Amino acid sequence: MNGAAPGPFWTPLQPSGGQSEDKLVTFGKDVPMGRPGQPAELAPTYVLLASDESSFMSGEIVGNTGGKPLA
Repeated sequence: MNGAAPGPFWTPLQPSGGQSEDKLVTFGKDVPMGRPGQPAELAPTYVLLASDESSFMSGEIVGNTGGKPLA
């Protein structure tokens, strides 16, 4: 089984999720790319994992983390 491990991604839930304005301004700034990802940047990973192109992958976790290593 394969999967995706997204880092900070900006979605409509961020502003409505009860986070303070200070946290919203700095959301995603702690990754090497310096910004949160956009959903369109994550979608191709899910398409890959759902397609036959990943038929030789097994037990992989694809990290979409903006350059921050997976723990």
